[in-house]
Amino acid sequence: MSAIEEREVIGAQSRTAFVAGRVFIYAALFLWAFVCLFPLYWTVTTSFKTAPNVMQGHIVPWLQFSPDWRGWRSLGLSPDTIFQTSTVREEFLKRFFNSVIASVGASALAIVIGSLAAYGLTRFRYRFFWFRNEDISFFFLSQLILPPVVLALPFLVLYKEFGLLDTRIGLILLYTLMVLPIVIWIMRDQFNSIPVELEEAALVDGLSVWGAFFRIVLPIALPGMVAAFILALVLCWNEYFFAALLTSTDAKTLPVMLASQTGSQGINWWAMAALATAAITPLAVIGIVLERYLIKGMTAGAVK
Repeated sequence: MSAIEEREVIGAQSRTAFVAGRVFIYAALFLWAFVCLFPLYWTVTTSFKTAPNVMQGHIVPWLQFSPDWRGWRSLGLSPDTIFQTSTVREEFLKRFFNSVIASVGASALAIVIGSLAAYGLTRFRYRFFWFRNEDISFFFLSQLILPPVVLALPFLVLYKEFGLLDTRIGLILLYTLMVLPIVIWIMRDQFNSIPVELEEAALVDGLSVWGAFFRIVLPIALPGMVAAFILALVLCWNEYFFAALLTSTDAKTLPVMLASQTGSQGINWWAMAALATAAITPLAVIGIVLERYLIKGMTAGAVK
């Protein structure tokens, strides 16, 4: 075999190995995407099933079952009931807006407080007794280790004393405390990835510390702030324990309403699936719209 033929054989083997590797990677990614998306698919399709279809485990619409609006009709959100008066729909909208106000309010407040705290931890040196910047950062992160049930009784007594039970502001304050450690750590990595020399140059040009922060640092850290906001929003939106503990009628959120679909007759799977689909749709839309900011924010700081 000549040298040219040998190089051609080696090249063909390399191309075959490359194609096989790409096929394996894409097959693994497709399998993982299927595993991750199947619960969403099952939830959406279940909202269009009737009781026999749910019990028999039918999955493929129009082949194994005919889609029906029964689940959405029970919420007053089907095409034939959307313009009619519905007590359940009014209840759903009330809980939906409670979730929106509590989640968005807490996430925005956590971003403001967490960004300032993270900026201080990355640009200044603190010393409280034996605590340094690294110890303070770890203290914030350690708050996530504490089980929520341990805080149930203290928060219940505290909220009763201050009149915050069953109020939106009470949920906003509590959710802010819940997601603040995560926001601080994400923004801490963001600010660490921004060179200090940029701020020093801005100070030389006449900007104040706050001016450099708002005009130089924040625009660069914006993708990280969006990623932290989305993560905080998801955590607040899905929170159930404290919402069920500290609310009763006025400030009850969607997760509490979703859990109440069980009754003496069993679980109303189609109505629960329709309610779950309506609850996760806003988060899915936000994730799709802000996907590029989310990816930039989560990868920023990984390579300096």
